[in-house]
Amino acid sequence: MRYIFYVLGIFILTLGIAFTIQSDLGTSPFDALLVGLSIHVGLTVGSWEIIIALLLICCNSFLQKQRPEVLGLLTAVITGIGIDMWLFLLHGVITPELWYSKMICFGMGLIVIGLGTATYLHTNFAPIPIDRLTLIIQELTRTNIFFSRTFIYLLFLIIAVILHGPIGVGTLLTVCLGGLILNYFMPVTEKALARLLTPSSISPNCNNDKKHST
Repeated sequence: MRYIFYVLGIFILTLGIAFTIQSDLGTSPFDALLVGLSIHVGLTVGSWEIIIALLLICCNSFLQKQRPEVLGLLTAVITGIGIDMWLFLLHGVITPELWYSKMICFGMGLIVIGLGTATYLHTNFAPIPIDRLTLIIQELTRTNIFFSRTFIYLLFLIIAVILHGPIGVGTLLTVCLGGLILNYFMPVTEKALARLLTPSSISPNCNNDKKHST
């Protein structure tokens, strides 16, 4: 059952990413990096999701001093497919032109990203490498999800600017609000999934992550 919520969470997450890209207000720093690479180098946004995930898996392995979390690549592949699928389906359907419609589109995307990320993280099955990095930094710094997420966003923001990714007001909003929204949805989705999944379906490690995020 938890694998259903795992996949569902990822597809909710990728829908939110597609909304932010379509809003044309700027994406999260990480997604801006992916879009920038897609525009200037080639390949799809989803393809770069997978390639960057490989690099992050190696980085996470070094920080944790453990074997590479190969299953994280599976999550990245599903995420990459989801991003490309939603961008294909939304292209020509959701193309906001007025500033307030762009803000609505972006705001929906930001909220959906937080919901999807929190949903699949609580299944405790192979997080996307960047989300695993968020949890690693949270643990190493003994802070919460908001701090670690914001730190990572700032790091990728610098890289995205160098690569001329789609940086805009939406990027700034993501840096300021992305971690806060995720931190809000973590306990909410944990309670919701607890009603739907058996206690053994969510491991103690996930509960520890939740405690750190509150």
